Amino acid sequence: MSHPPHPPYTVRPATTADVEGARRLMLDTFYRDFGYGYVPEWHRDVIDIEATYLDHPRHLLLVARHGDEVVATTGVRSAGPAHPPHPRWLAERYPSGTTAQLVRVYVRPGHRRHGLARTLVRRACDFVAGTPGYDSIYLHTNVNAEGAEAFWRGIGKEVFDARTTGEHGPGVGTVHFEIPLP
Repeated sequence: MSHPPHPPYTVRPATTADVEGARRLMLDTFYRDFGYGYVPEWHRDVIDIEATYLDHPRHLLLVARHGDEVVATTGVRSAGPAHPPHPRWLAERYPSGTTAQLVRVYVRPGHRRHGLARTLVRRACDFVAGTPGYDSIYLHTNVNAEGAEAFWRGIGKEVFDARTTGEHGPGVGTVHFEIPLP
């Protein structure tokens, strides 16, 4: 992966002091970048960041801060893809508990192209490798988001291109990836 981000960025596990900034970044991404807004069945973790990421020993939320602002996030959850909306075979291939799912890999537009996403993903993968019980690293992404598809193709291996299935509805181009364990 690329070089670590340049100062003045600080990359670290989130604390309670980061929760509101992380939530704001995530919601901004849903509304501004994705165009569909908050969807309760997809985004429950964003409402309860503490219980989802901070209080769970096998989960992690990483943040990149620029001064007092959270400008990037990456999460790890011990959950595979849900069926539905994803195909049953995919849920069976990546079962919850032994699958580390990368989620919420978001960078504010003004802070992109500084190595933040790559650094956060690398640190998340290192966390997974050091956490007992994980067999694989899985993610799915909306490839309609600018730069998402090229970014993930440079890091992981495509497992399933769901764009033709419409599993998340019109306008959401989903592609599923696996990243090798470090």
